[in-house]
Amino acid sequence: MTSFNRSTSRRLQKLIQIPSVWEGDRRPMSSPSRDDSEEKGECILWVDGSQGIVRGMDVVDPDTGPEAIVRTLMRAMEHPHSPAKPARPQRIVVRDREIQFYLRGVLQDLDIAIDYVPELHLIDELFRGFEEIIDSQVPELPPQYASTLRDKALAIWQAAPWEFLEEQQILSIEINKWDVGTLYASVMGMLGMEYGILFYRSEDSLKRFRATVLRDDESQERLEEAFLKQDCLFLTFERNNAIDEDEDDVDDLADLPLSEIDPTFGNIHPLEGLRSVLYEEEALVVLMALESFSRFIRDYRHQLIGETFLSLSRRYRITVPSDELTKSVNVTVSTMPQLAAELEEMAGFSSTEEGDFANNPMFRSLRDDLIPEDSFLSLGVVSWEMLEYLRNGVTYHQAGEIQQVGDGLPVILIQTSRPKAKIVIESVEAAGGLKAICFNPGADPFDGDRYDLGLLQTNNGELFLFGEFLDDDPIHVEARAKWNQRCKNTQGCCGLIIAKGLTGASRGNPQLRDMMALFEARSLSPKELGIGTLQLMPQLQFE
Repeated sequence: MTSFNRSTSRRLQKLIQIPSVWEGDRRPMSSPSRDDSEEKGECILWVDGSQGIVRGMDVVDPDTGPEAIVRTLMRAMEHPHSPAKPARPQRIVVRDREIQFYLRGVLQDLDIAIDYVPELHLIDELFRGFEEIIDSQVPELPPQYASTLRDKALAIWQAAPWEFLEEQQILSIEINKWDVGTLYASVMGMLGMEYGILFYRSEDSLKRFRATVLRDDESQERLEEAFLKQDCLFLTFERNNAIDEDEDDVDDLADLPLSEIDPTFGNIHPLEGLRSVLYEEEALVVLMALESFSRFIRDYRHQLIGETFLSLSRRYRITVPSDELTKSVNVTVSTMPQLAAELEEMAGFSSTEEGDFANNPMFRSLRDDLIPEDSFLSLGVVSWEMLEYLRNGVTYHQAGEIQQVGDGLPVILIQTSRPKAKIVIESVEAAGGLKAICFNPGADPFDGDRYDLGLLQTNNGELFLFGEFLDDDPIHVEARAKWNQRCKNTQGCCGLIIAKGLTGASRGNPQLRDMMALFEARSLSPKELGIGTLQLMPQLQFE
């Protein structure tokens, strides 16, 4: 048996001994009246029965050994909860024979009597209070629908509708049941920032929120207020806690296995705010919405992947589980091309100098999977003399019509490892080569931060994020000013250099031998690109 070392025993013996009886026990936290599928842990309590106060409390894993009850007792003696003072009791009573014998062995030098009693009246009363609190808690999902909702949500995750549906491409889901008429589904995730579906209860709520988020002059407080004024049910996805703490962070949930993904459900309403609980009727509505949504994207996936957001509609008969009064519900799911066009116009996507952006087949999506995360990135210039050496020395060269004006060619330099550099080069080549380089504004409406986003546009119309810079960073502001002036001198000509040697002696300062590719391209202004300010959609978080 483990015992105190002598210095600890002497320290505890110096505590004043008070004429009181302490109750001690260790019990499961879960309520016996609830069917808890997960172990809640065990609570260790030490209570001064004479004064009626809790001196120490801990929650431990059920597999924790008997030493835990002694650790809590030591804190109850030396560092008790207020208003108790440090002290040791004359007598301890427990209701467990094993705990009694264990404590007798450990505390034998402290002159404390350890007795067994069949009932601990004060602790029994405290645990009855705990059980009442647990029983009164509302589960996040009604138990009869929890498993089905989770399965439907994970089916949505595997279907990945954000790969082909943008946030403004709304689907209407007409249910006409449980006081819900039509829901308006907006899919989040195409930018790889937050994955989920918002089911707005009205078209007006959807429009109001998007209009607020798209205003450049809104303060963080106003945006938070607008977020809480939404009227919608939601499904979002997050990483679960069943991971190794030492495991590297993953920026994109889509890179994780299904076992590490957890769906989260909830409600947002102007008068309720945000809550991560669905009540029974809300759970049924979300279940009907998810099932019909899932069937619709299964039936029309090919049409939805197309460049044009077509007018599509289909009616489904959905079986209602656990409802004797309603066996099934007819749900109609439809695309809303007119609303999508209105939302695109609201975001400034409707027209540019080069034509209608919404119908421009040269733009597909924004991706952030081209440039490795640990790459070294810089904005600079290559002299015209060095440019000739580069053209002849790199493994891959994409030529362009360069105007040799000014001090050289403005370039974006990306340095990574040799294998990763080869993958970047092959990916750009497979996308038809590099068409343009652009810096476009971005904003996080909740943090209030504004960004200068570095984008690469390939000839197949895809956009790749290569850098995120705070727009008030003085170093970046200066580098951008030089970039703009140099691109103006060259009449929009610029270049992208891909280099190796990230972990070698030339890290941050690649030499000519490290340069692997040169892509000569054009520089586009945000106005020419015509996609407006890219908004980071708010992430739903819960306590």
